[in-house]
Amino acid sequence: MSSVNLYPNYDPFARMYNESWGPHSCQTKLPQVEKLLIQHHLPKGAHILDLCCGTGQAVQQLVLKGYQVTGLDSSEGMLYYARKNAPTAEFILGDARFFELPTTYHAVVSTNIGLNHIMSIEELKAVFKKVYDALQNNGLFVFDLIFKGKFKSYGSDTFLTDGEVKDDYAWACRESYDPKEKINPNIMTIFELIEEQWQRSDITWIYKAYTEDEVKSTLDNVGFTGVTLYDREGNLAKPEGNSYGIFVGRKQIDR
Repeated sequence: MSSVNLYPNYDPFARMYNESWGPHSCQTKLPQVEKLLIQHHLPKGAHILDLCCGTGQAVQQLVLKGYQVTGLDSSEGMLYYARKNAPTAEFILGDARFFELPTTYHAVVSTNIGLNHIMSIEELKAVFKKVYDALQNNGLFVFDLIFKGKFKSYGSDTFLTDGEVKDDYAWACRESYDPKEKINPNIMTIFELIEEQWQRSDITWIYKAYTEDEVKSTLDNVGFTGVTLYDREGNLAKPEGNSYGIFVGRKQIDR
């Protein structure tokens, strides 16, 4: 298993993420995560780890709800904004596959398909094991993923899927799907006005396509119990054919 940082390419996009994707993700996804945390009886004032926290909008909202929150991300650029957005929270620069934290958390959440960046079942299992070790007994793990069916819908030809134009920057994202490797390359082109000169950056992120069964069996193997899949609205997902889902599992050790 490689120990190379997976996300250095997020640094050039950190400002745009902070102003665009971060707030949108928090607005659209955090309410469902909160619903599931409450539904599964997370204690008041619980200590939460936000894994792949990005620019910290979700962290700040959880702090405002009265939780103690730690954010972990492997992009220093992202954490620069996260510390500004949630100044009372704790932030850690670290890789989701290799972090070492004490067993103090009542819940671990990941709210913006950050775990789709994990490139193999072996490495996904390593992430799940780190999360399991960081959770207190009866702790919850809540995270979202996009599944293989959604990525396959992009097809093998690269096409434009997102973008934005502002006065001092512009960016565009192009995506495709490689069925042999089961990966979704995101090719990002950024133009930013720096010292009155337009500068271009080209970066690529890779998302890995997993099936629901692969993820569930890996969670089971690590030791999570009661693993359940929910849809975008936080309701129980269909038995199969989902393009996106939110997993909930519990660390439950008999005493």
